[in-house]
Amino acid sequence: MDLKNKIAIVTGSRRGIGKAIVLALAKAGAHVVVSDINLDDCNKVVEEIKAIGKEGLAVKADVSNNEDIKQMVESTVKRFGKIDILVNNAGIYMQKSLTDSTEQDFDRILDINLKGVFLCSKAVVPEMIKQGKGKIINITSIAGQVGFANSSAYCASKGAIINITRELALELAQYKINVNAIGPGVIETPMTKNLLEDKATKETLLANIPLNRIGKPEDIANAALFLASNKADYITGITLFVDGGWLTH
Repeated sequence: MDLKNKIAIVTGSRRGIGKAIVLALAKAGAHVVVSDINLDDCNKVVEEIKAIGKEGLAVKADVSNNEDIKQMVESTVKRFGKIDILVNNAGIYMQKSLTDSTEQDFDRILDINLKGVFLCSKAVVPEMIKQGKGKIINITSIAGQVGFANSSAYCASKGAIINITRELALELAQYKINVNAIGPGVIETPMTKNLLEDKATKETLLANIPLNRIGKPEDIANAALFLASNKADYITGITLFVDGGWLTH
C-alpha cells in the first residue's frame, strides 16, 4: 500500500489512534499534517515523522472552529501544494447519565465529534475536486451502531458520522472522492485509560469481545492505511468496524 508523495491531514493526531494513523501513513510514504489542540504535542509527532524519513507539519486547530480549519487547509496547501487524504479522527468522550448531562455537554460533543467532520470535509473537498480524486476517512465507533449506557451524546454523534459518511460518499463520487468510516471497538488509548484501569470494567468489556483482547491504536491505523490506499479505490460509503467481533452479538 504505497502512499509515496501523498499528502494527508489527520485531525486529533497528537496521541492515541490519531498518532498511530499518522505514523502508519508516513511509513507508507505520505507526508502528514498533524493537527490537534496542543501544538507542542503535534511537533513531537512531526519529529517522529521526520525520523521515518517523511515530512510533517504541525498545526494547532480546534475542529469545531471554522477559522482554525480554514487556516489548517491553507497551511497544508501552502506547504505541500495539495491534499490527497483527510482523516477526521478528532473526538471526545464523556460518560454521563442523561439526567446529569447538560446542554453544554451535548453541544461540546456534537461540535467536536460531528461538526468537526462537516467543517474539515467542507474545507478539504474543493482541493480534492481540483485534482480529481481524494480519500476521506471518518472515525466513528461501535457506539454509533449500538447503545452504550451514560453516553447519549457520544452515541448520537458517532451514529451521525456513519450516516454523513454514506451521504458524502454519494455526493462526492462524481469527483472520484472516496468517503469511508472506521468504527473502532474498545481501543487502548488515553481516552479509555480510566475505563481500562478498573479491573471489573475491563473484564466486562472483554466478555463482549470474541477475540478476547482490547484493541490497539495500530489496529485502527492498519484499516485507515488500507482505505487511504489505491487498494480501496472501489470502496466508498462503508463503515469498517474494527472491534474484535463486538458487533457479532
